[in-house]
Amino acid sequence: MATQFPFPWLLDEAQQRVILFINHVLMQEPAARDRLQRQKGRSIQLVWRDFVFQCICTPAGLLEWMPSSDSTKPDLILQVNEPSPFVLAKAVLQGDKPPIRIEGDVQLAAEVNWLIDHVRWDAEEDLARIIGDAPAHVVTQNARKVIDALRSFVLAKMSANSAPKASV
Repeated sequence: MATQFPFPWLLDEAQQRVILFINHVLMQEPAARDRLQRQKGRSIQLVWRDFVFQCICTPAGLLEWMPSSDSTKPDLILQVNEPSPFVLAKAVLQGDKPPIRIEGDVQLAAEVNWLIDHVRWDAEEDLARIIGDAPAHVVTQNARKVIDALRSFVLAKMSANSAPKASV
């Protein structure tokens, strides 16, 4: 039984913001846009639990959000098979890809896989446009240290919780 998200408009807005962010990152990567231009008009659907995220490749090599209510069958369906958000977060924090069932166009799947493997957001470059190179470098260095500490803490806690308990 599918659960209903309490504010569907909020989910739609969040998905549109995700598309804007992805397109911002893609705009900085000409090779990624070239790959997506070859897939123009092709649609991708990402499914995790009850959440469905759909987009279509545009002629500009970017992505356009498609409402989930659109009844057309996507060219590529990526079904995330891990139901636990914590296990999923652990895999991502360790740099692993979560288990995914792929259905549909093989070439489009290969292009999406290439994007996942090769396209990264350069937060320092974006921040430098606002506050300058040197301060942006300091801020991102400190942010990396905080993220690494959080990653170590979460992984240690998750490992401690999954370790077998000794019986008395």
